[in-house]
Amino acid sequence: MLREQELTYRIRSCVYEVSRVLGGGFLEKVYERALLKELALQGIQAHSQVSLPVSYKDAVVGEYCADIVVERRIVLELKAKSDLSAADEAQLINYLRASDLSVGLLVNFGYPKATVKRFVV
Repeated sequence: MLREQELTYRIRSCVYEVSRVLGGGFLEKVYERALLKELALQGIQAHSQVSLPVSYKDAVVGEYCADIVVERRIVLELKAKSDLSAADEAQLINYLRASDLSVGLLVNFGYPKATVKRFVV
């Protein structure tokens, strides 16, 4: 069975609901707030702008701010642009490698519809 399959399915439903209601064209922060609201309405615990440490050889060398962390298990990286790039994917993969989380969703609220890509490290 896929890791975190049920929870990622529920998150995807929330993403598509936000996309259906708001449509395209808003800034990322608007979608972040709307998604947090929808996740809460569905009984899913989520926090935004979560600071996570980046370690190098047993020393913390920096931190990054995850857009949303769901149930302390899944990282969501949100975008609101026409196309995703390899750099966007690399960003999420690096976030997962730097944290103790292994599943992430790259969510793009770009026009004409939202897309979700799942990553596991």
